[in-house]
Amino acid sequence: MYISSNGQSCANYNFASNQVFASCNDLPYLNSYLHWNYDQSSRTVQIAYRHTGVSASRWVAWAINPSAQGMVGSQALVAFQRSDGTMRAYTAPVTSYQTQLPEGDLSFPVSDLTATYSRNEITIFATLRLDNVSSTVNQVWQEGPVSGGVPSVHPTTGPNVQSMGSLNLLSGQSTTTGGALNSRTKKRNIHGVLNAVSWGILLPIGAVVARYLRVFPSADPAWFYLHASCQTSAYIIGVAGWATGLRLGSQSPGVQFTAHRVIGIILFCLATLQVSALLLRPKKDHKFRFYWNIYHQIIGYTVIVLSIVNIFKGFDILNPDEKWKRAYIGMLIGLAIVAAVLETYTWYVVLKRKKSGNTHKVDNGTNGHNGYGGRAHEAI
Repeated sequence: MYISSNGQSCANYNFASNQVFASCNDLPYLNSYLHWNYDQSSRTVQIAYRHTGVSASRWVAWAINPSAQGMVGSQALVAFQRSDGTMRAYTAPVTSYQTQLPEGDLSFPVSDLTATYSRNEITIFATLRLDNVSSTVNQVWQEGPVSGGVPSVHPTTGPNVQSMGSLNLLSGQSTTTGGALNSRTKKRNIHGVLNAVSWGILLPIGAVVARYLRVFPSADPAWFYLHASCQTSAYIIGVAGWATGLRLGSQSPGVQFTAHRVIGIILFCLATLQVSALLLRPKKDHKFRFYWNIYHQIIGYTVIVLSIVNIFKGFDILNPDEKWKRAYIGMLIGLAIVAAVLETYTWYVVLKRKKSGNTHKVDNGTNGHNGYGGRAHEAI
C-alpha cells in the first residue's frame, strides 16, 4: 500500500455516512485515495474515490481503462461543484487528450453515482458492473480547473501525467505506470521536435533560399546546393519524426489523430517526390525545364502549407507550454518579414536589370551595331 504525499492513510478514514469499505489504496499522486468493495460473484465493485486539498473551482475524476494503460480510452467518473454550490457527478468516456470530459455512457453499467464536497475534499461514490473486465484493472485519476461550468484541460506535467496504474480488486495490490508514461511523453516530444524542425523550419528556409538567392549572380550555383541541403535535411529529419510517430501509434492502441496522421502521410509522399525531383532536374536549356519548375514549385509550396498546418495540429495534440507555440509563430513571422524584404529587393533588381537591358538596346542601335547608320557615322 502506498502512503500518500500528505502523510494520511486511507485505512484510518471514516466516512460521514458510516459506509464501510473492505479495501482501500493510498494513491501515490494528487492526494487521492480509493476505497472499494468487490463482489466477485456478481462482478460488481462499489467505490469511493476521495481527492483531498482541492478547491471548489476544480474537477476531479477516477477512471478505469478497459483496453490499455493511459488516459485515452478510459471510462471516467467526474465530479465538480457548480457555481450554486451543488455537486455534479457524471460519466464521461475519454476519447482524446484535448477533452473537456463531455457526459456520455461508459462501456460498463454505472449506478448510484453521487459526489460530495466538504473541507476541500471531493468524494465520488458509484457502483460499477464489470462483466467484461478482469479483476485487475487499469486505473487513472486526475484533477483540473473548471471554466465556464465545464472541465478544462488538466496540467500536462508532474503528478498529472503520473497518476495512473493497475489495481487488483481482489488482492488490493497496485502498481503505477508513471515511468512508462514519462517514456511515452518523451517519445511524443521527440516526434514533435523532429517534425517542427524539419517540416516547420528547414523546409520554409529552403524555399526562401531557392526563390531569392538566385537573383545574386555571385550566389550561383551555391544557392541551389544550399536549397538542396535544406530540403534533403528536412526530409531526413522528417522521416525520423514520422517513424517515431508510427512507433507511438503502435504503443497507443485506441489513440487516433486521423487528420494529423493523414496529413503526415501526404507530406511524406509529396516530400519523397520533391527530393527525387532534385535528382532529376533538367538542364536550363532543356525543353522540359519550364514544366519541371512549375511542378517543383507547386509541390514545394503545397508541402510547406501542409507542414505548417500539421505543426499546429501537433501543438494541439501535445499541448506544450504556450511559449513553444509562440516561439514557432514568432519564427514564422520573422521568416515572412525576411521573405517580404527579399521579395521587394528581388523586384527592384529585376526592374533595374530590365531597364538596363532596354537602355543597352537603344545604345546599340544608336552606335550602329545593329544597322548601317552607325557605320556611316563612323566613316564621317
